[in-house]
Amino acid sequence: MILAANPGAQYLSHKAEIDAAIAEVLVRGRYILGEQSSSFEDEFATYIGAKYGIGVGSGTEALHLALRACEVGNGDEVITVAHTAVATVSAIELCGATPVLVDIEPEYYTLDPSKIEAVITPRTKAIIPVHLYGQPANITRIQEIASHYGLRVIEDCAQSHGAIYQGRKVGAWGDMSCFSFYPTKNLGAIGDGGMVVTNDAKLAEQARLLREYGWAERYVSHIAGWNSRLDEIQAAVLRVKLRYLDEDNGKRVSLAGIYNQELSSTGLVLPKQRADTMHVYHLYVIRSAHRDELQAHLKKHDVGALVHYPVPVHLQPAYLGRLPGSDVLPETEVAATQILSLPMFPELLPEKAHSIGKIIRAF
Repeated sequence: MILAANPGAQYLSHKAEIDAAIAEVLVRGRYILGEQSSSFEDEFATYIGAKYGIGVGSGTEALHLALRACEVGNGDEVITVAHTAVATVSAIELCGATPVLVDIEPEYYTLDPSKIEAVITPRTKAIIPVHLYGQPANITRIQEIASHYGLRVIEDCAQSHGAIYQGRKVGAWGDMSCFSFYPTKNLGAIGDGGMVVTNDAKLAEQARLLREYGWAERYVSHIAGWNSRLDEIQAAVLRVKLRYLDEDNGKRVSLAGIYNQELSSTGLVLPKQRADTMHVYHLYVIRSAHRDELQAHLKKHDVGALVHYPVPVHLQPAYLGRLPGSDVLPETEVAATQILSLPMFPELLPEKAHSIGKIIRAF
């Protein structure tokens, strides 16, 4: 069986270094917010091209705490998309704010900037663009609009570690940016983990306070906060993997090139890369009017292909009929019926990608 993603293969490819890093943490005896975490925060922020990194418990919590640091709360509105992991919307509601949904650009699956201004109200506080599948959103246009209206921009980079827009990595553009280190991500831990990144010293300090009960010194809460900390084992693993991230992203790009070659004559809609960007192919997503049949055909041939995401957030039972903007998302709703993610991970052998292409061509 060819898996859609394979974090176990990534562990095995760096096994000796990861095992040594974990063993060092176990021997040292400090397991939360120690030397590994602080070093990884600095190294990852430097990689992104930002000044500050704040390690937290998950990508969802990164979004939650970034919103809180930007003083988003009850009665506020945050503009984002429904074509995303539900975590994006969940984090907004954790703050007591209201997610306001806009449609996506059909070619890139990211927030359509032309839809933003129509939904801005006096309660709008922030915009969360999602750099989906490894594809950068149109962040410059989004920032122009946000600047004009005095809105915060918080980048959701959960699927775009290392992606580049106009010469700068995503995550270095907004007021704050948020990353997930879920095991299947381009930079994945062996459990949950996340990071808030920013160039703003005050926002960074606020996020640091919020992640640990508002403590400026231990056991003294200066503000009301939460418990959301990146543990030392995850940080140690991520420090190892960060050294290989660009190389692994290069392998993803090469695999995407094989898929493009194999599928160019099929009539399928293949991923389109935005101009002046580097797409890092967290997922390789095709479109087909016969998606379900194609997915079944691949499964019959032991190829795992998944749908990201089969039900847009606004159509899920928990959110149905209650999120502003839900009635005007035609591109989002059509995409959800046609998209299919092919296997994509750095350890996928090129010959396997060629084989998947042949299976699809036969269909």
